[in-house]
Amino acid sequence: MKIAVTFENEQVFQHFGHTEFFKIYDVEDGKVTKAVVVSTAGSGHGALAGFLAALGVDTLICGGIGGGAQMALQQAGIRFFGGVQGSADLAVEDLLAGRLSYDPTAKCDHHGEGHHHHGGHNCGSSCSH
Repeated sequence: MKIAVTFENEQVFQHFGHTEFFKIYDVEDGKVTKAVVVSTAGSGHGALAGFLAALGVDTLICGGIGGGAQMALQQAGIRFFGGVQGSADLAVEDLLAGRLSYDPTAKCDHHGEGHHHHGGHNCGSSCSH
């Protein structure tokens, strides 16, 4: 299993399409065996699914994520858990233990529709806490 987490300052970054770094965790027998931080090198939104697939990622943990990115991830065969906040390492630990708190409806939408970004790219009321 290979898990990617949108990553900034040890935390789950809250806007998938704007993430500059992923922390990639290799998992064997339910334990993290290796973790590295990789740069997206300017890739954004839909291109990120291909970027992750090329790295062999099969699972993504992130904050807000738009519908187009969700479709691209599904087409790439990558499971994703959106609406996650807090420590990236803890999120992976929680996922492996079956206790990750996530929001299957978490979306970041650039076109309004009752959704507002605040400083730091938090996803307003659509993200779980």
